[in-house]
Amino acid sequence: MPLDYPIATHTLSNGLRVVVSRDHTVPTVTVNIWVGVGSRHEQPGSTGLAHLFEHLMFQGSANVAEGEHFSLLMEQGGTLNATTWFDRTNYFETVPTGALDLALWLEADRHGRLLEAVTQANLDNQRDVVKEEKRQRYDNQPYGTAIADLGALVYPEGHPYHHPTIGSMEDLDAATLADVHAFYRRHYTPGNSVLTLVGDISPEEGFAAAERHFGDLPEQPSTRQEPLPQLSPLTDAPRTDRSEDVPNDRLYLGFRLPVAHTPEFLACAVAIDALGSLTTSRLYRRLVRVEEVATSVSGASLGLVDGASLGFLGIDVAESADPHAVELAVCAELERFAVEGPTEVELESSLADTERSWLEALAGHQERADLISHYTLLHDDTEHINTYLDGVRQVTADQVREAAARWLIPDARATVAFRAVADEATEVVA
Repeated sequence: MPLDYPIATHTLSNGLRVVVSRDHTVPTVTVNIWVGVGSRHEQPGSTGLAHLFEHLMFQGSANVAEGEHFSLLMEQGGTLNATTWFDRTNYFETVPTGALDLALWLEADRHGRLLEAVTQANLDNQRDVVKEEKRQRYDNQPYGTAIADLGALVYPEGHPYHHPTIGSMEDLDAATLADVHAFYRRHYTPGNSVLTLVGDISPEEGFAAAERHFGDLPEQPSTRQEPLPQLSPLTDAPRTDRSEDVPNDRLYLGFRLPVAHTPEFLACAVAIDALGSLTTSRLYRRLVRVEEVATSVSGASLGLVDGASLGFLGIDVAESADPHAVELAVCAELERFAVEGPTEVELESSLADTERSWLEALAGHQERADLISHYTLLHDDTEHINTYLDGVRQVTADQVREAAARWLIPDARATVAFRAVADEATEVVA
């Protein structure tokens, strides 16, 4: 049986898609806007602009002073933030129902009238903020470069996912005010965005509010970027080895996966769960519980739309263990899984965990709104939150085995290995 969260949709004359999901359990509304611009839309030499705009959007707009977006909503008891990823940028806030008009007015002002406030001064300021973020989250964070390293190995040079979302600091330094203005005009358009409202509001009230605040934003030519063809699995097992000041040796094994929102991607995601995402997974059982050569095992499947998704396994190597031997053990389990597929228990555990995670996410207004915006913007599937579990329940062991045999074999892996540098201060001198 599909879920039955209420979903109502409407498209304004300027192309903005509006989705309302009524839920009167608490007197709040989540406002969630997804813009179809992420790091995959950046051109060579202009990386990092999508993420930079996430910062600039909080620096004021035509009728809102710098910092006022935060202060006005927080005074009303609201919470807000924004994130940037490969395929999108999203802006979101949850406010008491009575503050909805304020939230929508603030969003409409920056989504339609930002450039009046984008000056050389705040551009320079936010460039410095992004550089500091890179230092904190990537350069000086243990294992902070792992996903960027995997992306550089999994995707060929020139591919939209080859570079990290944070971008190149050299590219950001080279960006002019004219470049920034042109980027905004190209991507921040009503037809390239989805506005989702979840909470204490009817569809009629939501559509009227959207029209009231966003209806006068001008229609712009479409900027949708057609995705690249599906990439084949890796064949040469590329790797990067790093010696750094990290707590322990850690291995990341990355894989190209099918693009998101396909049955084969779902089968791969189930395979990664069965292999490493759960404490009942076979890699956790072998490496942590039985052989005690690892202290933790994790896995994730990042669904992407442009040519290939990304899957990876992470293994924290025990202090006394040999990382090379651990990697060989992982490869042996990958080979065995490709032949045997998941056991009945592994399949049931993975599917049950997927269902639990999905239902848990939908229970909250914020995550439900985010999922609605996600599938509406990237897949034109507004009802996906209600139908996803039907597809999950249809996944078979044979489908998982076949997907693993193509996408998750040792030769198709990219390895990023972190080796802990010995602390000279603790070394014993003979």
